[in-house]
Amino acid sequence: MSAVTIASTRAAIEAATTRLRDAGVDTARVDAEWLMAGLLGVGRAALAANLDEELTPALAARYDAAVTRRERREPLQHILGWEEFCGLRFTVTPDVLVPRPETEMLVEWTLSLLPRAGARRRLAIDVGTGSGCVACALALARTDVDVVAIDASPAAVEIARRNVVGLGLSGRVTVREGHLLSGLGAWRADLVVANLPYLPAPVLAGLAPEVVDHEPWVALDGGPDGLSVIRSLVAQAPRWLAPGGALVLETAGGDQIPETAGLMRAAGLSNISTRCDLVGIERFIAAFLPSIDDGRG
Repeated sequence: MSAVTIASTRAAIEAATTRLRDAGVDTARVDAEWLMAGLLGVGRAALAANLDEELTPALAARYDAAVTRRERREPLQHILGWEEFCGLRFTVTPDVLVPRPETEMLVEWTLSLLPRAGARRRLAIDVGTGSGCVACALALARTDVDVVAIDASPAAVEIARRNVVGLGLSGRVTVREGHLLSGLGAWRADLVVANLPYLPAPVLAGLAPEVVDHEPWVALDGGPDGLSVIRSLVAQAPRWLAPGGALVLETAGGDQIPETAGLMRAAGLSNISTRCDLVGIERFIAAFLPSIDDGRG
């Protein structure tokens, strides 16, 4: 053991905060508290009732090990084993991206673009599902929607399936291994949503250690301009969209928005619109496959 050989929960958290701050962790106090809460099996807010409790030697050793992992810039979510997304808890591992708060806005907008509940069930396809967070959030919000979740990574598919089962969604969310939309047969979806790799390859090395050293590059690397995978999906999507169906994407923002809009028009999609993320970056873009009689332009 190193520094966390301290009698009380409060003192252990204080010492861990110092260690994490010295290691360059911006959220040192919050992370120190979450690591302790995880070991105690309580929420972070409940720690206040435990701050004066004495730590057993075994718990102190486990906390020290967890703090050491965070000191080395391993993501907090990998140490805890989960992340919250849209009010739901998802298992995460180094095989999938940690769900981000901005992607919750992708889910919110996507739900508003789905047709209203009616006589028939709706179908949505989540491409590059990772942990399955988008697919599961959509299915839980709309009980009339079935979701097919696709990922090219066998390890990610396994994590997504675990989350689907854990949330009781096995009857409505199907997880498949595959590259983009290939191999899906003749299905026609009301909506295709995707949070694909969109970072330009040259910027990857400059990202935080939590990302560079611990998250899957295949889920980050969008090629020279960040649009390599998005370009392929936009070209494919009209074949799997029902007339009037929507394609909804998360991007890096900036120049990627007008570039993606051009790709959508070239693919025959129309009625293009965008949304901003939590800090005002125009990041999300949607377009529709025209219906025969809707006159969209």
